[in-house]
Amino acid sequence: MKKDKVDINHQDILKIHESPYKLVIVSSGGGTNAISSLLEVPGASNTILESFIPYSRESLDNYLNKKPDYYCSLDTSLSMAARAFQRAKELMPNEKPKYLLGISVTASLITTYKKLGEHKFFISIQTESYTKTVSCYLKKDKRSRDEEENLVSGYILMLIKEACGMKYKKPEHDEDTEINFVQADNSWIKLINNKINYVSNQSSKPELIFPGTFNPLHAGHMEMRELAEKRTGMRVTFEICIENADKPPLTFYEIKKTLSQFSENDSWVMTKHGRFSEKANLFPNSVFIIGVDTLGRVVDEKFYRNRKDMIDHLGRFNDHNVNFLVFGRKVNRKFLTLKNIEVPEILKERLTGVDESVFRQDISSSSLRLEK
Repeated sequence: MKKDKVDINHQDILKIHESPYKLVIVSSGGGTNAISSLLEVPGASNTILESFIPYSRESLDNYLNKKPDYYCSLDTSLSMAARAFQRAKELMPNEKPKYLLGISVTASLITTYKKLGEHKFFISIQTESYTKTVSCYLKKDKRSRDEEENLVSGYILMLIKEACGMKYKKPEHDEDTEINFVQADNSWIKLINNKINYVSNQSSKPELIFPGTFNPLHAGHMEMRELAEKRTGMRVTFEICIENADKPPLTFYEIKKTLSQFSENDSWVMTKHGRFSEKANLFPNSVFIIGVDTLGRVVDEKFYRNRKDMIDHLGRFNDHNVNFLVFGRKVNRKFLTLKNIEVPEILKERLTGVDESVFRQDISSSSLRLEK
């Protein structure tokens, strides 16, 4: 195997530090050499807002506020980069977002014991206007740990130099590397920056709304849509929320991937409103399609400051004439329907359940992702 050619030099890092760009970098399993390279050159405080190394699974779970399907994966790298960019904006609220970067790497590299799995790394960078990713599977037993780390660091610094408008060289090595670039649509940026309330592929305001991540869209979703349209006589609009309070926001890569699942005949809307009380304010006089598990969270007091706060939020569905069509779901190995959920009196008349005899699909997006 020929020797890797990786462009890491003092002068380029000095130019990064002299640029107006600032970043948060998160590294799990590899890529710490890139952090060291940035820190050892004078001026690092001009560039690095924060570096974080969630090395254990528990630490990464805490950082993302969720348990990833796979710890070393492109999806996890994207979530880490989204959280890092979000953190950069929190730390520098008065800085122009175009000068802020969120960078992440998750890697599985050579260690003191022989690994059964692949040696691989996934790097993502999130900016105000684009998402870019690098995915690579390394040949095993061909490099030392330092050599693998050096290659990962080369790609991290390549993405940073590109974001700073500098010339850069892609590392040269034997393995194939998959690089993806997604430029944000202007409407997506306006939504993120609160310039608009939602983005839709339809001019009319939605009336029958099906919220979800749709990661991926599957047969169960399509059957629910068909039944809901027959029940109400209205057209379904799929709603994708790109920013929830308790999860990393979606990157542009994930937004494009989600929207690409819908055909030109499908109606969709994209929002930043995670709470149903907020959705009700945005889309009054509408019907929301939800699973019984979602309803359980809506009426769970632990997601509110106290019971009065919960009742106040639930009261907004009456204020805005919002109703719910509730489908059964398998929860903890038991299929539950609306009849199994204790609902406050203020909400009962707003709920219509779909019986198990009419709909039952035990398929889930999370199980489909794990089957990949």
